[in-house]
Amino acid sequence: MFESLSDKLESALQSVTGQGKINELNVAETMREIRRALLNADVNYKVAKEFTASVKEKATGEEVLTSVTPGQQLTKIVYDELTDILGGEHESIEMAETPPTVILVAGLQGSGKTTFCAKLARHLKKKGHAPLLAAADVYRPAAVDQLKKLAGEINTPVYSVTDDDGSIVQDAVRVAEETVDEARQTARDVVIIDTAGRMHIDETMMQEVSDIKAAVDPNETLFVVDSMTGQDAVNTAKEFNEQLDYEGVVLTKLDGDTRGGAALSIRSVVQKPIKFASTGETLDALTEFYPDRMAQRILGMGDVVSFVERAQEQYDKEQAEKLQEKIRSEEFDLQDFYDQLQRIQKMGSIKELMGMIPGVGSKLNDLDVDDEAFTHIEAMIQSMTPEERRNPDILNGLRRRRIAKGSGMEVRDVNQLVSQFNEMKKMMKTMQKLTNQGRSMNLGNIMDKLTGGGGGRSGSVR
Repeated sequence: MFESLSDKLESALQSVTGQGKINELNVAETMREIRRALLNADVNYKVAKEFTASVKEKATGEEVLTSVTPGQQLTKIVYDELTDILGGEHESIEMAETPPTVILVAGLQGSGKTTFCAKLARHLKKKGHAPLLAAADVYRPAAVDQLKKLAGEINTPVYSVTDDDGSIVQDAVRVAEETVDEARQTARDVVIIDTAGRMHIDETMMQEVSDIKAAVDPNETLFVVDSMTGQDAVNTAKEFNEQLDYEGVVLTKLDGDTRGGAALSIRSVVQKPIKFASTGETLDALTEFYPDRMAQRILGMGDVVSFVERAQEQYDKEQAEKLQEKIRSEEFDLQDFYDQLQRIQKMGSIKELMGMIPGVGSKLNDLDVDDEAFTHIEAMIQSMTPEERRNPDILNGLRRRRIAKGSGMEVRDVNQLVSQFNEMKKMMKTMQKLTNQGRSMNLGNIMDKLTGGGGGRSGSVR
């Protein structure tokens, strides 16, 4: 997401690089390019027009500070304005003073609403809460089954109502009310209500969601919208808000081939904050939405804070110290390498993580970053015996053929894995020595070691 927009914004902002002053002429030219980039990204026309007008007003005639270039100064103005239209400040879920906190989830069918409910339950469990899911999408049996299946993956209970014959009771208001009562009786401090959706907005659906809201008086009503539907998402968000007056928006499928217009338009159009963003199909692919961090990523500045937060979720101090000691004593082996790969994968897709690194995001457009490469590496390591993982030096030709056959790979793949692992150990040993000497190693030198001096080559990462 945002790759094309990021490239075009970067190109537009470069037009004032090297100039001594931001003036009306170069600002006007840059704003035309930015407005065109926003419209191509499917940003609402009114939002794009107001955005560029505001940037132009703030930038025209500003003297360039001695410590920054015109391009840097204009980038800062654009960044501030992007942060503002995305919502300004991060807004989280408002928890009830007296449990349970009731969260009503609404949206069209196919928007990822049911999956989001499970993702939200997992997110809240990690924060120490005990959620209970309400299966109030009573018209599609598959919806109840889907919610129960997803909830089973995170060990979270689902409340539903059935008749004596096992059929689903088609009374969504009753399900919602009984779920809240069940939460009070079982000490569950959060209730997440999954409601029915339709392929389009209709009076019956809106009335039912309104009735549920009136019956349980939720602390939060969240509207889930498929960001890949572009301006249709904005129009739907506006109609839902007029009916429900919800507290926040959830953007799903931000990892898809979307131009980003919905994310940049919804906040300005409905004046409600984006609270969550879903970036994948797995239940851990949910992040709280931070306008400033998203603005940084759009402008190619990366998102180091989010990267560190994800890393901290997978590492604790004791694990880090053990790993550091293994590296120091040169005992880092393929089992440790395997463990680290699994932790990295839990942080998200590699392309998404690389996009969080400043200056890297815009370089990924033509790069095929294949997360399946990890699967192949894991398969080869899993085909090794514990002794072989501890000491790869014993991997003779016979052992390598067995590992290749057991993992469905070729012997050359096993050879490449072992070679790359040995190179990595040499690099870690060198870095450890330099650290002990109080020196640091240039990243370019490290990359030259790994590529044989061929840094800068492009291609696929698999």
